[in-house]
Amino acid sequence: MEEITEAVQNINISGDTHKKNRIQVSNTKKPLFFYVNLAKRYMQQHDEVELSALGMAIATVVTIAEILKNNGFAVEKKIMTSTVDMKDESRGRPIQKAKIEILLGKTDKFDELMAAAAEERGELADAEEQS
Repeated sequence: MEEITEAVQNINISGDTHKKNRIQVSNTKKPLFFYVNLAKRYMQQHDEVELSALGMAIATVVTIAEILKNNGFAVEKKIMTSTVDMKDESRGRPIQKAKIEILLGKTDKFDELMAAAAEERGELADAEEQS
């Protein structure tokens, strides 16, 4: 049974190893800083992250990218825009939606910023335990 579990965990379903670091952002499902923190975690693991969104969520992706850039965590490597054909649920006819993909890479000071943030959280936890 253990071998089966291990084999299932090692399967790469999409066949595209590059897309392990893609975050598909929704502007309604999760709060903004959920995606900011998730992007930081992906950059720790893969050195870069791709943020992807459709339609109204594009503004959310741009905001996430700007937060990461302005705080010194990321630098933008590539921005791709396109349109995607989709079916309109209410009318049943095809519509086009705007799509954006922003590829962000780690900055030189990414690791030290993450270490400083972790240290700060550790100090806060220690202070809470003492009170």
